[in-house]
Amino acid sequence: MKTLVLILFISSVVYSQILFDEFYINKTLRIDYYHTGDKINDTYSIDELLEEPYWGGSKSNLIEPFNYGKYKVMVYDDRSNALIFSKSYSTLFSEWQTTDEAVNTVKSFSETITMPYPKNKVRVEFYSRDRKNELIKKFQCAIDPENYFIKPERRYEFNNFKVHYSGEPSEKVDVVIIPEGYTSEQMEQFKTDCDKFSGYLFNASPFKENKDKFNIWGIEAASLESGTDIPADDIWKKTIVNSNFYTFDLERYLMTSDNKALRDVAANAPYDQIYILVNSDKYGGGSIYNHYSACVNNNLHEEYVFVHEFGHGFAFLADEYYTSDVAYNEFYPLDAEPLEMNITTLVNFESKWKEMVDSYIPIPTPSTKEYLNVVGAFEGGGYAAKGIYRPNQDCTMKSISINNFCPVCKKTIQDMIDFYTK
Repeated sequence: MKTLVLILFISSVVYSQILFDEFYINKTLRIDYYHTGDKINDTYSIDELLEEPYWGGSKSNLIEPFNYGKYKVMVYDDRSNALIFSKSYSTLFSEWQTTDEAVNTVKSFSETITMPYPKNKVRVEFYSRDRKNELIKKFQCAIDPENYFIKPERRYEFNNFKVHYSGEPSEKVDVVIIPEGYTSEQMEQFKTDCDKFSGYLFNASPFKENKDKFNIWGIEAASLESGTDIPADDIWKKTIVNSNFYTFDLERYLMTSDNKALRDVAANAPYDQIYILVNSDKYGGGSIYNHYSACVNNNLHEEYVFVHEFGHGFAFLADEYYTSDVAYNEFYPLDAEPLEMNITTLVNFESKWKEMVDSYIPIPTPSTKEYLNVVGAFEGGGYAAKGIYRPNQDCTMKSISINNFCPVCKKTIQDMIDFYTK
């Protein structure tokens, strides 16, 4: 039986590699589009198509097995109608839809999908989730790779450098670190910071045990001014990707809505994940799954913020805290099971970590000393004190704590590492 399983696994890997060589060229097709809407409605429109020189993703795992993210894109070969690529993700727009502003305002956000560059015509389908987390097809477009309007020119060309290198990008998790608010005179500081923050990532399990499965890249992209925007303090800086505190009017939420500039800079290295390192000592950061993560470089809690935010961006982990101010309204409906693996409404606990809970543990689980270091279902998480449950009493996704991912978060991170590297 073991021999048969090994043969099937090897056959699957070989087939996946053939799939890549049959359908793709080893570079990236970038699809920039506009996502427009309000609290309830959303529409898509294509902005531009770009050819980029690096493909950092897997060549073996082209179809995602995870039921994650607010959105999903599926790519079909035009001739055979075979599904040849899929990717799930979330965006700033999906978060904005849960804010007060979205009730009476229509906005457009720039968003991006990257995929291996196809050899033949493809059909790209865009899906969005409804309130019950069911995928609804919203938009599709046909792409001919021979279209001479696909732009090979690059708006930003910068040198990249290896912060931590383990091997071939298609077999590793590739993280590109973007310098935000570092001037040309501060590039050496940025390189030093990249080494420091790489060390932070590998201080935490399970990243430390998988260090040889990561590549980390830096980009020498200087800003005209040092720092970042702090709108409430009337501080405005000329920076490379235009980040700012007070995203959604939440002081510590440090993000950028300049998606195109961010992607233009990131294109200078192969990447699976984008991390913006902001030259500031003010507490803050943010992250959105398969979109980007952001963190400041000089704060007492910088290590915690860096690793915590990467948990969001890389593994689709939810925030487990429920006492801090947020800009969202009913981010997780209590009558639906959240998609994130580390929180549950108990609507469908079987789909989460129920099998990791010992039989003597009550569900829900009291937050008492008796259950201090066990996996259970502790009330409070996902920005709500009631109705949402987390796996452990404490975790890096809940409190300011270093190297403290709970067993459920560790497993979720490990599954994602394996997807990119096996």
